[in-house]
Amino acid sequence: MFYCPGSQDLGLVVYIMFVDSVVITLRAGKGGNGIVSWRREKYIPKGGPVGGNGGKGASILFKTDSHTHSLEGFRNRRLINADNGMPGGTNLQKGRHGRDLVLPIPCGTLIKNAKTKEVLFDITELGEEVLICKGGKGGKGNACFKSPTNQAPNICTPGTEGEILEVELELKLIADIGLIGMPNAGKSTLLSKITRHRVKIGAYPFTTLYPNLGYVQAEDRSRILVADIPGLIENAHLDKGLGIAFLKHVERSSALIYVIDIAGSEGRDPFEDFQILQSELKAYRADLLEKPCLIALNKIDAEGAEEQLQSFLERCTVPQEHIFPISAMNGIGLEPLIAAMQPLAQKTVEAAI
Repeated sequence: MFYCPGSQDLGLVVYIMFVDSVVITLRAGKGGNGIVSWRREKYIPKGGPVGGNGGKGASILFKTDSHTHSLEGFRNRRLINADNGMPGGTNLQKGRHGRDLVLPIPCGTLIKNAKTKEVLFDITELGEEVLICKGGKGGKGNACFKSPTNQAPNICTPGTEGEILEVELELKLIADIGLIGMPNAGKSTLLSKITRHRVKIGAYPFTTLYPNLGYVQAEDRSRILVADIPGLIENAHLDKGLGIAFLKHVERSSALIYVIDIAGSEGRDPFEDFQILQSELKAYRADLLEKPCLIALNKIDAEGAEEQLQSFLERCTVPQEHIFPISAMNGIGLEPLIAAMQPLAQKTVEAAI
């Protein structure tokens, strides 16, 4: 399931199915036909051509929407048609234009040509709108063909077909901070504690099957959007476990937090877990390691954590001011971690500006 960020402001937690990739066929509207019509009125001796033009077909556009957080709306829609234009009428009446179809999508959506895999648009700004399929032109009525040498044209033209395109939509979440960790490291627990966001938590691997989003409220009332990515395992970049399906969601995160089980409660070495996580990110996209990062050493209050902590600090080359021993379950050490998250998000925003 997928969390709707901002819903906690209303005292609600809204869950929807998380869909991050769909293939759909878009068909813009056909233009309306022009018609052949003649003026025939009583007591008016002279007639003439009065066939109206057809209306243009509706175009299809994508527009980012703050209330749309996944591609769930397209999950059961394989073909989307826009309205056709109406045919022209008598007495030079033009046909009605088709109403353009605007499809809402979340920020961070890639629009690709499904056949060639060419990226057509990469939409990252809220309210951004792109035209993807243009509607057909309306046909001309016989009045358009009247000339000094042809006073009674008996021809008209049909409307043209709208554009048809098969597109692949791929969502890459945009978050300030991405939580990265092995299964059962405590990422979901950490997210639930710092964002007041209810997530599924369990003492077994791959409890998190879909990314979760939540807002952290800082002391200055600014908000930090945090994404919890399903747990990674070794060789996740080779389609092992769940990681390969969701590694793309950390690409747009401004900074990363490595959540490490410092107690080694799963029988793993904490520092080796950290090395595996970095290796998987590097294998997927080397530039992910260049993102600003913090390390949250979780379960610090568990048995054996103190010994593992000293070993980790001795072997890790990350500056110690970026390392935070915490207990997400019991709320230990969370305030310093949140304080360190805020400048990271601010720096990346300032760099983008």
